Amino acid sequence: MSAPAPSLETERLILRVPAAEDFEPWAAFAADEDCMRYLGGVQARSVAWRGICTVTGSWSIRGFGMLSVIEKATGRWVGRLGPWQPEDWPGTEVGWGLAREAWGKGYATEGAVACMDYAFDILGWTEAIHTIEPANVGSQAVARRLGSTLWGPAKMPAPYEDTVVESWGQTREQWRDRRKA
Repeated sequence: MSAPAPSLETERLILRVPAAEDFEPWAAFAADEDCMRYLGGVQARSVAWRGICTVTGSWSIRGFGMLSVIEKATGRWVGRLGPWQPEDWPGTEVGWGLAREAWGKGYATEGAVACMDYAFDILGWTEAIHTIEPANVGSQAVARRLGSTLWGPAKMPAPYEDTVVESWGQTREQWRDRRKA
């Protein structure tokens, strides 16, 4: 199901489709070894450019895609997160990646909650996963805070087919039950 590209707001964040002014911080994020440790590795600017264009184009082709995370207090781009499912992906994913200066502030959870609501309520998804490398305990903690559980190994498409990941997830009903509580 396709929907217009949203601009979602949380208490501290604005989540919107990536724009041209996001490229410099996006490229810096993609070049940061710590940030990219569990996201496919460091990327050259040219690869980061293709990445931001892929995410932005996903909104036209699929009707959904990752969103830029903008910190309300400063107006800074601090990451990207949201609904994601490239060709041959292991499922309908709500994923996240934040710039190092945004770590430890709860932004991944805050933004992912808004995107899970969007995926289930607007896109009509019946389940959402998070593909997480086994050593990525930070993302596992975010998944747990969202109420997701470990579903087991997942198979990534090329060129990531050799990357070991686990699928964490939950159904729309589980999400809605948890949100009511």
